[in-house]
Amino acid sequence: MSRIRSSRTGAALTGPAVALATAALIASTSAVAPPAAADGPGSGDPWVVTLGDSYISGEAGRWAGSSNDDYHRADALGPSAYHDNASGTGETIPGCHRAESAEAYIGAGTRGLNLACSGAETATSTGSDFKPGIDFYDGSAGQGQALALQEAAATRNVSMVVVSIGGNDFDFAGIVQQCVVDFLTSPTWWKNYCHDDDSVEANFTSANVAAVRAEVAGALGNVATAMRNAGYDDSQWTLVVQTYPSPVPNGGGIRYSQSGYTRQFTGGCGLWNADANWANSTALPVINGALLGAASDVGLSNVRTLDMTHAFDGQRLCEEGVGLYEEVGLANWQSPGAVDSTEWVNQIRTVSTIGDSPYAVQESLHPNYWGQLAQRNCLRQVWNGGSPVSGSCVIGGLGATTLTATGEPRMTLGPLDQEVMSLGEK
Repeated sequence: MSRIRSSRTGAALTGPAVALATAALIASTSAVAPPAAADGPGSGDPWVVTLGDSYISGEAGRWAGSSNDDYHRADALGPSAYHDNASGTGETIPGCHRAESAEAYIGAGTRGLNLACSGAETATSTGSDFKPGIDFYDGSAGQGQALALQEAAATRNVSMVVVSIGGNDFDFAGIVQQCVVDFLTSPTWWKNYCHDDDSVEANFTSANVAAVRAEVAGALGNVATAMRNAGYDDSQWTLVVQTYPSPVPNGGGIRYSQSGYTRQFTGGCGLWNADANWANSTALPVINGALLGAASDVGLSNVRTLDMTHAFDGQRLCEEGVGLYEEVGLANWQSPGAVDSTEWVNQIRTVSTIGDSPYAVQESLHPNYWGQLAQRNCLRQVWNGGSPVSGSCVIGGLGATTLTATGEPRMTLGPLDQEVMSLGEK
């Protein structure tokens, strides 16, 4: 049975940047002692619980921007970044990558619990690489996230559950891999695009989209069942459905030429322009549409939406206007202006993960330290002092991004983007 981790302790932050360190300290101060015996549905401090996959678990949350010269320049949390067990010495479930910078720890009078897992699909995968889905699986390797939620909620006052799921049901990692392989193995004069490969197209047929939408609706229904089993009325908690952000700009906004290998080997964004355009115009809307449609299909009255579609626009991987530390002339992630000048999405890494490298392939194309903290800032605004609201989140003051007192990028939660929300109606 997997051990539930209620809060994070001791982030590996160094240096004098107190404002930045405060973001990690929110997690360590949110819950040090176990919950009181009387805590439970409607009683005790409110808890925020996050469920889902890598885009909410904290994957890539170790890295604040990127450097090809010296990884220390971007290493915000160090080698213990994903240690989430009770002693802080390792991972509760290997590979879940529940980072200290994950968005669950919003503070604001709440306590955080991160049950999400990098690589998770809607259903639990019980192979050699165990990945808990949002279901009630219970086995020797661990529990499904719905069951873990149910057990946690019985002794905690869970007031908000945030879910980001579905990307891996569309084979996100496989699509990224295919796109990079096609970029590296075809010449400029005879481009082999990934978006028309059979293996990629198979994920976006109407039948598969409908199937994933149903699977996500089932997962959201499992969340409601878990809460009811734990003794909650639907009016006592809020389900927040979180969409996925665009990780790369359209091809015309990528700062490296698509001629040669610089785009991948320097920038870590090995995609043809046409494939980058397709990712934003087709893949992301389909995936988010399935998630939003499922939120409607599940028929719950206590659902809110945190739309992250455009949250990283202007700070995406390889986007014009930001760069590697050596490109923007900053020493490291603690340098003044680093949050504004560097990327919020991690590089797609290949050979740089070989040997004793500190990098992991699974960190590729995920929100990094800045991105994770930006999502946390958005989620705190959704929490809204305990009266959760829906909204679309974007960078506040793009081009002059500042940090809040808690060390997070300052974000703006506005009205829901109706163009995005309409995707769930298709």
